[in-house]
Amino acid sequence: MGASYKRCFGLLLISGLLLCLFFAWSPRTISGVDIRPRMGGQIQELLHEKMQHVVSGYHDFSHIKHDVARRLAQNTCMCLADEETFRLPLSSLLFPRVWAHNIALAFLESHPDPSGVKRDRAQEYSKFQMRSYSPADVLIVAEANSPLQYPTQGLEVRPLKTIIIPGLGLKEESGSKFNHTVYLAATLGTFDVAATVERVSVKGEGEKHMILSSPLLSALNRQLKFVTYTNTVFHPKTADTVQFTTDVHQSFFTIKVGHGTVPKLYNSGYQGEYNISALVTIATKTFLRYDKLNDLIDSIRQYYPTVTIVIADDNEHPQSVNGPHIDQYFMPFGKGWFAGRNLAVSQVTTKYVLWVDDDFLFTANTKVETMVDILEKTTLDLVGGAVREITGYTATYRHTISVEDGGEEGDCLHIRDGYHHVIEGFPNCVVADAVINFFLGRTVKVQQAGFNPRLSRHGHLEFFIDALGSLHVGSCSDVIVGHASKIILPWSKTGSQKSYDKFRYSSSKADNDVHKEDFYFKNRFKCMTSH
Repeated sequence: MGASYKRCFGLLLISGLLLCLFFAWSPRTISGVDIRPRMGGQIQELLHEKMQHVVSGYHDFSHIKHDVARRLAQNTCMCLADEETFRLPLSSLLFPRVWAHNIALAFLESHPDPSGVKRDRAQEYSKFQMRSYSPADVLIVAEANSPLQYPTQGLEVRPLKTIIIPGLGLKEESGSKFNHTVYLAATLGTFDVAATVERVSVKGEGEKHMILSSPLLSALNRQLKFVTYTNTVFHPKTADTVQFTTDVHQSFFTIKVGHGTVPKLYNSGYQGEYNISALVTIATKTFLRYDKLNDLIDSIRQYYPTVTIVIADDNEHPQSVNGPHIDQYFMPFGKGWFAGRNLAVSQVTTKYVLWVDDDFLFTANTKVETMVDILEKTTLDLVGGAVREITGYTATYRHTISVEDGGEEGDCLHIRDGYHHVIEGFPNCVVADAVINFFLGRTVKVQQAGFNPRLSRHGHLEFFIDALGSLHVGSCSDVIVGHASKIILPWSKTGSQKSYDKFRYSSSKADNDVHKEDFYFKNRFKCMTSH
């Protein structure tokens, strides 16, 4: 009886342990986060509706001030050239004249499909706007709890240009039954009114300080709708703090001053499906491994016969790599890993660049279309894949990176294995901060981030650390590239393989000093933590 009881107890214990292990090893079910680009929304509509009720109960005839109104932006722009008044020797140098060129007309006249290219450009610009959109850009008008009402964010003016300040208003203020007065003050610009309203006094037009007053609150609010701000101190990217007050209450709001973002669009042609050759360039850096490089090229051509391959080569005795759609660029001997990346990426002219190591091998699972699809449909700037070794081991090298404020001594860098969240609509893809050496990125964003050319032998995470905050990074485990076997018996290694190992895996004091200096001085880190 006792033996039977012990056997039953043992079976229950083993079953419980197996159940625990099953739940521990089962894949986690994580709800996805939608990161598709979008603009506006219900909140913006509500804010717009509230702005419509700022002024009510007063009807007047506004008198337009044309000298101010003509400085405001119009619905469209025109390119007008200066009239040529006289022609003298060297007059173009002494008195440079503004010239105009109708780019659209010149381009579309010679294009075989002008309507198609206009459509494609509009689509690309729409995607650009959605990717660039941020909720912080929404114009929010604060409720007049103080009782002052003013814009709290989303107000921007181009350098040395004029805008109307939307949302200014004043609610009923106790103790001001006979006259209502507000004051405006700025530092980098001046105020004016685009139109005057009857029974409203305006003082300080064209100056940094302006006073508006009226015995009628509705008239004053009507006049506040026409207040303009003109930036007078040029700066490509700054902000002006505006003071908006009454005799009793005080408030502040900022006006961003800066140039707009100029889009860089790629004309890849309209296709029903992704044209990888038109959208993607494959870039790699090679050193002492021409045999591996040729194997890589052969594997690429099995699946993408016309895609352009850019090669950065810093071999001591360079060899030409022949074949169609191959651009090979030679560098000084041993110039380095990141310098080669910079060179290769700098020569890419397609919308996307796919980075691969020179010992990778494309397979049926290397679906570049999947990577293009996620970049086209999300706000990601770069998406990594997975690298599979000959043993079957597959790595994605996903990391999260964070920087913690550290005071005068410097900041703390924290690197962790893992990712932030799953991407809705792409169950095999996640958002991270760093990925493996096999990634597809928006060419413009990768070029902007750049690679530190001081890192000649070792470096990978350094790129993502430098790009932290500027690159939105993802990783997809279902796009897999093969990795050439590293299992080589020591006595069977060739001279090139031995030389490569010496350069690749040996670490000099100078190399270590560069990493330390960059982290401490360039990145201003005082310490780092990592798995």
